Amino acid sequence: MKLSKEALSLWGKKSNQDGDEHWLPLVAHMVDTMNVGHWLYNSWLSEGQRSMLTTRICDAEMSKLVSFLCYIHDLGKATPAFQTKESYNHDHQLDEELIHRLVSHSFKKLNDLSLPSRSKSPHARAGEAILERAGLNETIAAIVGGHHGKPQNGDQEEQIDVFTSNYYQADNDEEIQQPWKDAQRELIDYGLELAGYEDISEVPPVNQPEAVILEGLLIMADWLASSTCLNNDPDKPMFNLIGLDQSFDDLDMKARYQNAISTWAINDAWIPEEVANVDYYYEQHFSFKPRQIQAAMEEHVKEAVDPGLVIIEAEMGIGKTEIALTAAEQLAYVTGRTGVYIGLPTQATTNAMFDRVNSWLTKIAGIEGINPDIKLLHGKAEWNSRYTDLPRAEDIEAEELDAGTVTVNSWFSGKKSILADFAVGTIDNLLLMGLKQKHLFLRHLGFSNKVVIIDEVHAYDMYMQSYLSKALKWLGAYHVPVVILSATLPKEKRNELIKSYIKGKYRRVKKVLQAQEGWESNRAYPLLSLLDGKELRQYSDFGPKAEPREMQVNYINDEPTEVLAKVNDKIKDGGIAGIIVNTVKRAQEFAGLVGQDCQCLVLHSAFLATDRSRLEKELQSLIGKKGKRPDKLIVIGTQVLEQSLDIDFDVMFTDIAPIDLLLQRAGRLHRHKISRPKGLEKRQLYVMKPDSDDYGPANEAVYEKYYLQKTEHFLPQKIQLPNDISRLVQLVYDEDTDDQVENLDEARDKLNVDRNREKSKAESFQINDPVYPAAKNDLYDDTWVEELTIHRWLDRDKGNLDDNQASAAVRDIRESIEVILLKEISGEYYLMNGDKVSEMMDKDLAKELIRLPNAVTPNIEQAINILEENTAQAFPDWQGSPWLKGSLAVVLDEHAKGSFNGYKLRYSTETGLSYEKEVDN
Repeated sequence: MKLSKEALSLWGKKSNQDGDEHWLPLVAHMVDTMNVGHWLYNSWLSEGQRSMLTTRICDAEMSKLVSFLCYIHDLGKATPAFQTKESYNHDHQLDEELIHRLVSHSFKKLNDLSLPSRSKSPHARAGEAILERAGLNETIAAIVGGHHGKPQNGDQEEQIDVFTSNYYQADNDEEIQQPWKDAQRELIDYGLELAGYEDISEVPPVNQPEAVILEGLLIMADWLASSTCLNNDPDKPMFNLIGLDQSFDDLDMKARYQNAISTWAINDAWIPEEVANVDYYYEQHFSFKPRQIQAAMEEHVKEAVDPGLVIIEAEMGIGKTEIALTAAEQLAYVTGRTGVYIGLPTQATTNAMFDRVNSWLTKIAGIEGINPDIKLLHGKAEWNSRYTDLPRAEDIEAEELDAGTVTVNSWFSGKKSILADFAVGTIDNLLLMGLKQKHLFLRHLGFSNKVVIIDEVHAYDMYMQSYLSKALKWLGAYHVPVVILSATLPKEKRNELIKSYIKGKYRRVKKVLQAQEGWESNRAYPLLSLLDGKELRQYSDFGPKAEPREMQVNYINDEPTEVLAKVNDKIKDGGIAGIIVNTVKRAQEFAGLVGQDCQCLVLHSAFLATDRSRLEKELQSLIGKKGKRPDKLIVIGTQVLEQSLDIDFDVMFTDIAPIDLLLQRAGRLHRHKISRPKGLEKRQLYVMKPDSDDYGPANEAVYEKYYLQKTEHFLPQKIQLPNDISRLVQLVYDEDTDDQVENLDEARDKLNVDRNREKSKAESFQINDPVYPAAKNDLYDDTWVEELTIHRWLDRDKGNLDDNQASAAVRDIRESIEVILLKEISGEYYLMNGDKVSEMMDKDLAKELIRLPNAVTPNIEQAINILEENTAQAFPDWQGSPWLKGSLAVVLDEHAKGSFNGYKLRYSTETGLSYEKEVDN
C-alpha cells in the first residue's frame, strides 16, 4: 500500500537543533516504533513474559498485535489539534513551514485555524477516540490512550462529537473535514497491512494483566523510537530527525531501526541454566559446599514444574541468601526469566546484599561469557563506590568489553531503572507496584521478567504488608516466581502471602489451592513452602538437625545507668556487648553515659550518609565474620543492627520489641563459631523494659502494645535455638492465645483500630487487583469490557513523586527533608570532618546528607521555604551545579551546634545529630 501525499505530509516530530530545522514524518515515527516494538517482543522480552502474553493468544498473533499497537500508538497526531501545535522552542518559522506543507497537500485553511479547546484532545486521547470509532476493540484502544503513562477514564469516542474541530478542523464543513478523515483511515489501513491484518476487527482483545504489560512495552518502544541518540550522546545516533527537504521516501526504515537497536542493545541476556548438581553449583558460584539444609531445600525447589511462590523459613545465619540465589537460577530456567530482583528493608541491608549479588552475578558472567547489567536501586546508589566503580556499558566499545564483565547501563535510569535485568534495591521498589502512579506500567513490565526475592519479610508492618499483598497478586498474574525469606515469620503472614499470590495467578483461592490438611497452622521449623502450580507442598525434614543451642533470657530495668552498670560487669574480663534500642534519642542517651575506659561505637539513622557508611565498615571490620575483634567494645544502635548485618556479639541487651524482632536481634548473638571471653561462653540476652505495666510512650509509638504484652508473657527464661523460634513467634502472633494473657483487651482493641486504619489508608491509593473475564467470551461482551480494560486503572493517582515521596507513600511515614550539613568557622564553610567546602568537588559535597528529624519540621513546606531561602543566600552557585542544584543546607557553628525552626541542633561524628526544643525566655 502506497501512502498519499496528505498522509506523508503529517509531521510526528520537529526540532530546531543548533539553528538547523528538522522534522520527522508522522508515519516514520509510527513505523520506527512498530519496528522497535516487534524487536522488543521477539528478542528482548523473556520467554516467561511471552508465555504469559500467549496463554490465550498464540505467539504469531500476539507478535502481530504488538506490531500494530506500537505502530498505531500516535494516530492521534493525525489531527489538526496536534498538527498546529507550536514547537517546544517556539520556532515560528519551522511551525509555519510544516503547516504550509500541509495546506499545499489538501489541508486547506489550516494556517487560519484557531482551536479554543485544543487541550481537551491530547494526542493519546485522540488516538483512542479515532480507533474506537474505527471499530478497534476497547481493550486495545485503551492502551493507545494510556501510552503517555496514564490511561483515560473511559470510552473516548464521544470526544469526536464534542470537540469535532480538534479532530477534523471544522465542526460541520465536510470538505474541510474529509482530508483528515481520509488520512486517519489511510494510516490505520497502512498499519493493519504492515502488521498482517486485513481488517481492524481481526485485532484481538486482551485481558487486564496482558494490557498492562503491553502498555509497558509500548511506552518503552515509544521512548526508544523517540531517542535521536543514546543517552544524549551525538556520537551514538539512533532515530534521527531529517531535514525539511527530505521525506519519508528518503528513509531506509529497516536499516534505521537495526542501527538504533545495535546502538542500544549493549548488554547480553542471561540464559539461566538448570541447577543439575547443587554441590557443584555452590562451589562454582559461592566457593563452598552447601550445608545439608541448603542442599535439601534446593533439591525440593528443583522438583517444581510450575513454580510460583517459595517461602523459606530458617534461622539466622544458615545461608538463606545462597539458597535464594541458587533457587533463582533454577526458577528462572524453568519459567523462562532472564532477570532477578532482590528487595530488602533498608539502604544499609541493600548495600550489603548488593556486594553478594554482584559477586554471584560476576561468577555467572564469567561462566557464561556474557556481559549482564545490574542496578542498585535506592536513593543513595550513586554514592556506593562498589556500584559506581562498575564499568558503564555505554562507555565501552563492544569489542573492548571483556566477556564476563558486569556493567551498569545508564539508559536504565529513573522510571526505566527496573527494566534492567538484575537489580538489588529497597523493598519500596516492589511495593510501588501497587501504588497508583504515572508510568506504573514500566514497573510492571520490569518485574514481569524477573525472579523476585524478598528478604526479611517479617520486617514489614501492616501498611507495607497491604502493598506487598497487592504486589504479590500482580506477580502471580504474570506467573513471576517469588522467593521469600524470613527467620521469624508468623503463620498468619505466611498464609496471607500464599493466598495473595495464588489469587493473583488463578483469580480465587478456595476452589483452586491443593494442599495437605492443616497447612494453615503448620508450625514446623525450618520450613519450606513451595507453591507448584495449584499445589502447595511444605517440607520440614532436611536431615539430622544440629544440636540445639541454649540462650538465657533475663529482664532488666531499662534505666540507662542501671543497664550500663550491668553491661560493664558482663564485659569486665573482655567481650563485645551489643545494646539495641528502639529510638535514636535513646541510643544517644546511652552513648553519652559510656565511660572513657571502654571503646564505644554508635550506629543509627541520624548520621550523615558518609559517616554512617564509615561506621558500618568499621563495625564489620571489628566484629564481622573476618573482623579483628577488640578486647572490649560496646556497640549501641537502633533497629539497623537487627537486619542483615553479619556481626557478632558476646552478650546482648535490647529494648523490648515483638518476639520476632527480639529473635532477629538475638541472631547477632554468638553468630560466629569463635571462642568467647570468660563468663560469656553461653548466649545471654537481656531484655530492657520499664518496671511499670506500660512500656513507655517511645516503645509504644514504635511497636503495638499488644505484641509487647504477648511477647513479655510468652518469652521464657531459656530458649532452645533454633527449635523454639517458630513456636514462640506463633504463640505471640496467634490470636487464639490471647486468652492466656492478662489485661490484653485494651491493647487488642487499639491494635484492631490501628490495623483497620492502616489498611484503609493503604488501599486509598492502591491499584485494583488483577481483573480477569469470568469466561473466554467475556472479552467480547460489552457489559464486561469496561472492567477488563486499563481504563481508570490509575484514577486518583499520586501524581509524579520523587523517590523520597514514593517511599513515604508505601511505608506510611512522614515525608522528611534531607539537607547538606555544614559548619561555619570564621566565614569559611567546612564539613563535619573538617574538610574545607571550597576545596571539594560538588559530587563529594552532595554526599554530605542527613535527614532532619520530623519533630524539627512539623510544617514541612514552611521548613523547606526557610531552607531554600537560607541556602540561596549562602550558596548561590549551587543552582548552577548538576550535583548540588536543589540541595538544601543547614549550617552549624564551629562547635557543630546551631538552631533551626525552634530547635537546638548538635552534630557529632560519634553519636550523630541530636536535637532539643529551645526554651522560651
